[in-house]
Amino acid sequence: MRGLMQQVPLTLRMMLERAATLYPSKTVTTKTASGLHRETYGELAERVGRLASALSGLGITPGDRVATAAWNSYRHLELYLAVPCMGAVLHTLNIRLHPDQLAAIANHAEDRIVFVDTSISGAWQKVSGLKTVREVVWMDDVGGVGLAGGGGSYEELIASGSPDFAWPRLDEDAAAAMCYTSGTTGDPKGIVYSHRSSVLHALTLLFADCMAMSERDVCLPIVPQFHANAWGAPYAALLSGASLAMTGRFMDPASVSQLVNEVGVTCSAAVPTVWFGVLQAIKAGQVDPSSLATLTRILCGGAAVPEALMRGFDELGIQVIHGWGMTETSPIGTTASVKSTVPPSQALRARLTQGLPLPLLKVRLVNDAGEVQAWDGESMGELQICGPWVADAYYDPDRQDGRGGLDRFCDDEVGNRWLRTGDIAVIDPEGYVRLVDRTKDLVRSGGEWISTVELENCLMAHPKVAEAAVIAIEHPKWGERPLACVVALTESAVAKEELIDHLAGHFARWQLPDDIVFLAEIPKTSVGKFDKLALRRRYASHQPPTR
Repeated sequence: MRGLMQQVPLTLRMMLERAATLYPSKTVTTKTASGLHRETYGELAERVGRLASALSGLGITPGDRVATAAWNSYRHLELYLAVPCMGAVLHTLNIRLHPDQLAAIANHAEDRIVFVDTSISGAWQKVSGLKTVREVVWMDDVGGVGLAGGGGSYEELIASGSPDFAWPRLDEDAAAAMCYTSGTTGDPKGIVYSHRSSVLHALTLLFADCMAMSERDVCLPIVPQFHANAWGAPYAALLSGASLAMTGRFMDPASVSQLVNEVGVTCSAAVPTVWFGVLQAIKAGQVDPSSLATLTRILCGGAAVPEALMRGFDELGIQVIHGWGMTETSPIGTTASVKSTVPPSQALRARLTQGLPLPLLKVRLVNDAGEVQAWDGESMGELQICGPWVADAYYDPDRQDGRGGLDRFCDDEVGNRWLRTGDIAVIDPEGYVRLVDRTKDLVRSGGEWISTVELENCLMAHPKVAEAAVIAIEHPKWGERPLACVVALTESAVAKEELIDHLAGHFARWQLPDDIVFLAEIPKTSVGKFDKLALRRRYASHQPPTR
């Protein structure tokens, strides 16, 4: 017997229609060089229709890839809606990548048109060898600066279209968007999100134990829109009726705090480094903490949240919600809400884990022998995840079915499809996931594993440390040993011995770094994570002192 329920496709057009019908006066506010630009959701819907109409006039058809190279803005949001809702595929290009890498990704995705912010025109004009891109459309975010190399104007394109675009009825499994991984361990890999996966993922941000976004909120997604669809926050805002605030290219602590104050931001999403910068600016007297008076919660992920960051915002009455995910998981996979069964004395410990799998997702740990590990808080294994917004293949245009990278996925005996994340983790009996390390970052010393993540978290809990990254360096006897790379707070001097003594209170002697080097800045990847590959190259021949 089958259920007698309507078969309504889950598509992104639902979000557009809901925002325009129920919340036409809600706004998306973008910080620009000339001040704040405000657009209501009613105006947004009209411009989205014009954009889809104009794209159709340019020959864009269902399945065609339309790329963006842009910061967070109302124009980028319009593309987030127009492109997938007309049946084409939005491909967000990571503008922090090298020009050669951008060209390779655009060619691999077979992009037809690219929309580019004028503030990055200099970097974009270094991109050469594009094989399928036939047109560039410029989005003026600098105030009318002339451009070399041709290309159309976004506003002229919008004006040429009709707001009464005839939206097609789409299959919910049709491709909606593409995003490529950051490629720190090899070539970037393409993830293709469906309409269904994007809608379900956006719904998770409305859960009370996730971001709890509602119509009463003003959401500030500082996560770049080119990074895993800005974690789905723009779509969640449209679904819930929350207003949006966009930073544009202005993501320094003063600009972020000013935007929070002027727009009344209540919730935000970003990597820890963004909010750590704001916290440091507050402590240095450069930012007034009262400017964050409306902010209640921050979804933080992309890297482990240091305890000092969480405690610092707790003191301001702002909740930091630790999350974990990957480009392959759309990206949110877990969030660290505190279960009612967790004793108050253990609440902070739970909040500092990567958290619990979100509803509809399942996780497991598998060791090198292929054995599923117990949730006992001690047994380690590779974290694997499955669910309706988790990829089950990478995009490969050279294969007839477009499905590649299948070695990163596995099926179990009951038909679950598991993504092998490459993260080493433990899971406690309550279900909290705690990452121990990436498989590529673990230090393998004398047959034992040393977690670089745990060393980093402990170092960053020291009051004189701003950032810390730990890498493995070769050792003639032990195979590998840990090296700590530390950025001290500008007003504080700290000695190696002081940090080693600090670590010694938490780790066995054999787990301590053989040396500590001080840097002005730890290199970051294109999405703001510590670039350990760059550090390993820099210190490949480093010889620590004898201790």
